[in-house]
Amino acid sequence: MFNKIGNHMVKSLRTIFLFILIFANVPFLFSQGSKNYDKELRRLNAKIDRVRVLVDSLEFNDRLLLPELMSAFRKSVSSKAQQDSITVVMMKRINTLNNKISKLENQAKFMDSTSLEIYNKLVMIENKIVTLTSSYNEMSQMKSGSTTTTEPQFNAAKYKKHYMQSLGFFQNQEYDSAIKGFAELVSSDATNDLADNCQYWLAECYYSKKDFKRAVGEFVKVFNYAGTDKDDDAQLKLGLAYQSMGSIEKAKQEFQRLIDYFPGSEYYPKAKDALRKLTLDK
Repeated sequence: MFNKIGNHMVKSLRTIFLFILIFANVPFLFSQGSKNYDKELRRLNAKIDRVRVLVDSLEFNDRLLLPELMSAFRKSVSSKAQQDSITVVMMKRINTLNNKISKLENQAKFMDSTSLEIYNKLVMIENKIVTLTSSYNEMSQMKSGSTTTTEPQFNAAKYKKHYMQSLGFFQNQEYDSAIKGFAELVSSDATNDLADNCQYWLAECYYSKKDFKRAVGEFVKVFNYAGTDKDDDAQLKLGLAYQSMGSIEKAKQEFQRLIDYFPGSEYYPKAKDALRKLTLDK
């Protein structure tokens, strides 16, 4: 295409110059006569030669410039194709990265769910350890005679013996027998120094049987005993029971009560951690 345009331009310029030279000198030729004809003809031939040199120079420049233009055009086309190819590759890589990110997000969600499940199981195991430790400590204190009692309405020795027997049932996971023993003690003498402990362990039996609704009702009764040292234990277990039932808002309220009303409790850090975990998982 560029060759055709260049050749056409050169031919057109050559023709125009020839016509200009001829017509510009026609009047002069007729006025001078034949004697000056040879001289004028030489002069015109010289002009024609100069124009021919100019046209040849233009043709030469055209031959020089045209390959450069064609080369630049080819490079431009090649660069555009290369850019399009790079764009396609980049888009493929971006799509691949997006897919990987989506997979990682899904894996992270699954890991979060698995971590929460493991955390809840660990909490349950830790609670069982704490509960059993507490029961063994009480039994040890009673065996050593460190537990002080006031003058009972009923036989103190029998009450203490029955209490330790029920606690043994609990430790051996014989929850029905433990429930029966603790319930008998609570109903027989609610004023006994061990009555609040009986009420607490009665609730713990239902909690261990995963009867969380009944456990909540029994844990609440622990607060009816004035001066009980099982109030913060019961408060913690209320939050855990509601959490196990799936009542997250109620669980958060119970954990918050432990934080507000029992700041010196050994369970204070555990309540704060449980509350934080429930808030983050919301």
